[in-house]
Amino acid sequence: MNVAVLQFLGTNCEYDTKWAFEQLGAKATVIWHQDTQIPVGTDLVVIPGGFSYGDYLRSGAIARFANIMKSVSEFAAKGGKVLGICNGFQILLEAGLLPGAMKRNDTLHFISRHHNLTVVNNNNAFLQECKVGEVLNIPVAHHDGNYYIDSDGLAELYANEQVLLKYCDKDGNPISMNGAVDHIAGICNKQKNVFGLMPHPERAMQELLGSSDGVRMLQGFFK
Repeated sequence: MNVAVLQFLGTNCEYDTKWAFEQLGAKATVIWHQDTQIPVGTDLVVIPGGFSYGDYLRSGAIARFANIMKSVSEFAAKGGKVLGICNGFQILLEAGLLPGAMKRNDTLHFISRHHNLTVVNNNNAFLQECKVGEVLNIPVAHHDGNYYIDSDGLAELYANEQVLLKYCDKDGNPISMNGAVDHIAGICNKQKNVFGLMPHPERAMQELLGSSDGVRMLQGFFK
């Protein structure tokens, strides 16, 4: 599998993400934001975490205008798979590739720790290796992870099985971690080829680092 990992000014997870996919057997290439084309033969585009353009204006608000994003939008429109992690999720929201918006955490603090997630839907490439209701332990590291969507939009997300992950306790009970609507940690588009989540599965690839639950999350793309 060929994975293109985007790199913007301020991102800091591109090489962790590249390494994670390489551990699973993919060929991963870092793509500079000023490039205009996703490489031919790309199977998955990943927009990694970090602080693109210093998070000025809003997180992801400037990155969505980068040269490479036009190619990403075209790739997604043709059914290509796109994964946005943390700042990558924020960029996908700003670019209109996913519904909703991101606000500052309700605590007004940066949150950096391992946190439990429950799998809401696995009818998609991303989470098909996980079980519905399964509790995963995945690190989070964000200041603006408070996902927001209005009530009509939320109902549509559930109707189309677009809600993928929620913050929860160790027993799978939903809890408020950052104020996100309905405790949402990850979603996808209606076509189920564009995915976004705030937690970092690329940081959960080895038990030595606290969890290997990210392995099965990313393995779904290899099916």
